[in-house]
Amino acid sequence: MAVDRLSLTFGALADPTRRAIVARLARGGASVTEIAEPFDMSLPAVSKHLKVLERAGLVTRGREAQWRPAALEAGPLKEVDEWVGRYRVIWEQRLDRLDEYLKELHKKEKRYGRK
Repeated sequence: MAVDRLSLTFGALADPTRRAIVARLARGGASVTEIAEPFDMSLPAVSKHLKVLERAGLVTRGREAQWRPAALEAGPLKEVDEWVGRYRVIWEQRLDRLDEYLKELHKKEKRYGRK
């Protein structure tokens, strides 16, 4: 069964370490050593996380001599935003209705006193 790109992206972002790596790369490209600095894990473990992010299309790896900088690719994040955006409208409508209801309750409390 083929896995779609959105599923790969969500799978890659399901891990907090990988989300932290994405946040780090949002500030600019970095080597594995630079990425590994805040984590208590080996370089090979960080490399495995980067490979998952690469498979999801979230990270690309360059080659400059011995240095292989990783860089963030924002395309898959845009797809996630578009997917979530479809449901954002529903939640905003629900929150608007809740706000209206709470205002109505507040008016009744003012009018009749709190019970």
